[in-house]
Amino acid sequence: MTLRRARKLALALPIVATVAVAACSSSSSSSATSASSSAPASSSAAASSAGSSSAASTAGLKTGLKVFVIPKNLGNSYFTTADSVNSGGAIAALQALGETGAETSGTSATPASQIPAIQAAVSKGANALIVSATDPTALCPTLESAMKRGITVVTYDSDAPTCRSMFINQASTAQIGTSEVDVLAKEIGDSGQVAIVSAAASATNQNAWIGYMKTELKKYPKMTLVSTVYGNDDPTTATQVTQGLLQQYPNLKGIISPTTVGIAAAAGVLDSAKYRGKVALTGLGTPDEMKKYVSDGTVKQFELWNPADLGYLAAYAAVELASGKITGTSGQAFTAGKLGSYTVGADNTVLLGPPYVFSSSNIGQFNF
Repeated sequence: MTLRRARKLALALPIVATVAVAACSSSSSSSATSASSSAPASSSAAASSAGSSSAASTAGLKTGLKVFVIPKNLGNSYFTTADSVNSGGAIAALQALGETGAETSGTSATPASQIPAIQAAVSKGANALIVSATDPTALCPTLESAMKRGITVVTYDSDAPTCRSMFINQASTAQIGTSEVDVLAKEIGDSGQVAIVSAAASATNQNAWIGYMKTELKKYPKMTLVSTVYGNDDPTTATQVTQGLLQQYPNLKGIISPTTVGIAAAAGVLDSAKYRGKVALTGLGTPDEMKKYVSDGTVKQFELWNPADLGYLAAYAAVELASGKITGTSGQAFTAGKLGSYTVGADNTVLLGPPYVFSSSNIGQFNF
């Protein structure tokens, strides 16, 4: 079994079959049921195989490149995991490849906060930028200017489709949107008022997922989407908008929050006798932040990929591009160290793989 195939199998284990199938087609919908208790595969044999694969993949790659990782905002635990050395994220991959890697951004998830960080990275002689776009329209002039100077631009987590060489997508956009609706529908008996607590209104990934959510909701005529609100990936704002939903819609049955900051804030609001077990919550969250809420019954199921793998893959892609080994064209293949080999898909996009589904049966096995 190849490393790539083994990794796909390991990733698929926590996902029910119908969810895994949905990742194969953007027009498919999924129906999530109970999650497996399987944890990510890890063994010394796998590590040895990954090590030899990594050594082979580094041949011909430039070293000493200045690569700046620019998440939506600093202080966000999701991006800390995606980017840091300690988690095995983007900076860890860059160091292993002999590059100079640094994480930089603003403190709020807004273009006004992120753009100066991009400009500063360019002025410091960046060879490559790895960016999670807060707003593609606002960021594109700055990113296009960087590309004209020969700087490689890779987006991860949230795309800026017209001003980058490659996008590292965490999971099938359709799968994320449809599966979260299906999870919530099961929990509330396919009936009742529901709402969405998103990140920023301009976030490319959030809007794409929500688009699929709205389509999937048509399968459930007794479920009504009453509102979509925005917490801007800020805990205080996300808490306030969740409280506002509960006040405005006293009969609300469920909330989807496809943002790690939003779901943690919403869970904090629902973690009381007044709402626990009465208002369901699902979405995208990190296991470490959500364990408390799963343990006490506030949340039954939620989803996420491993952010560290996303950052690690983005780093390899950026170095491959900056080294001229690939151009980001559909059909090209490259190896991303321990993660195995990947092939560039349509729209110069590389797909990490299916997300995990977390529940009380398996959440204790994950630490990120």
